[in-house]
Amino acid sequence: MKTIPPETETEAEESDFKPLTAQEAQQWRSRHPPLSVWKVVAGQALVGMLVALVAWVLTGRAVVGWSAAYGALAVVAPAALFARGVLRHRASSNPRAAMVGFFGWEIAKIMLTVALLAAAPRLVPGLSWIALLIGMVVAMKTYWVALLVRPGVRKTD
Repeated sequence: MKTIPPETETEAEESDFKPLTAQEAQQWRSRHPPLSVWKVVAGQALVGMLVALVAWVLTGRAVVGWSAAYGALAVVAPAALFARGVLRHRASSNPRAAMVGFFGWEIAKIMLTVALLAAAPRLVPGLSWIALLIGMVVAMKTYWVALLVRPGVRKTD
């Protein structure tokens, strides 16, 4: 079996890389427009309200609807906090500071989610944990739906 020296393998990998021209980069940007984080958060809030309404209508119990809404809130509020924090400092010229800020806001998001879940039994009388979890899961999965149905994405020519 023939082995390739590490230097040759690295050179082979590097030779496959071809930087884009300004025109190619512009074409790529036109095929892949950026997705607004705020649209995703708004979509999560809308889907959360729909899940709460459906839960209320299907069960006939308002507390089930409120539980599902609170579950969606436990996803949407931390996501909005994270988006605001990360977007506020995204123009940072220091990559290390940007990375630390990203992880810091992610920790804040997780802590807020845990705090909201811990407060749920006190804030929603007669809480339905199943409805709360369904509201959370559906709101979380909105991220993936937003990526799949985002407008303006065109296939390559």
